Amino acid sequence: MPIVLDSPAAVRRAAMDLLARREHGRVELTRKLRQRGAPPELIDSALDRLADEGLLDESRYLESFVASRARAGYGPQRIREDLAQRGLPRDAIESALREAGIDWGSHLRDVWQRKFGGERPGDARERAKQGRYLAYRGYPMDMIGRLLRGASLDD
Repeated sequence: MPIVLDSPAAVRRAAMDLLARREHGRVELTRKLRQRGAPPELIDSALDRLADEGLLDESRYLESFVASRARAGYGPQRIREDLAQRGLPRDAIESALREAGIDWGSHLRDVWQRKFGGERPGDARERAKQGRYLAYRGYPMDMIGRLLRGASLDD
C-alpha cells in the first residue's frame, strides 16, 4: 500500500527517509517528493524546516557528489554537467569543484591506466578511441591531448 503524503509530518518523514540513504539537493528532493504525490506547498515548508535544522545542506550535497563521482573516475566537466542537470547554481558548482582539491591530472592518468593499460595510441584510430572515452568521462580535451602525447599534465 503506497504511503499518502497529505500531511506535513508525512512529507517530512518521506524527505528524511530519502536523506537517510544519501545526501540530496533541494531540487532533486523536491522532484522525488512530487513523484510520490506530495503537494508543493507541503514540500516547500518541509524542506525549509529541514534546511533550518541542518539536515538538508546543498554545500554538503555538492561536496559528497563531487567526491563520489571523482572516485568513480569522472572528470570535472562531466561532474559539472551532472550537477547543473540536477538544478544547482553554476557558481556553487564551480566553488565545490575548486574546494574539492582534486588533482584532475592524476585522476585522468589513473582512468587511462585502468582502461587502456598505459598503452599510448599507436595510430590515429586508437588515439581517437582513447580520446573519445576520456572526453566522455568528463576530462578536458587539452589534458587528454597532453596525456596521449606523453607531455606533462601539470602545465
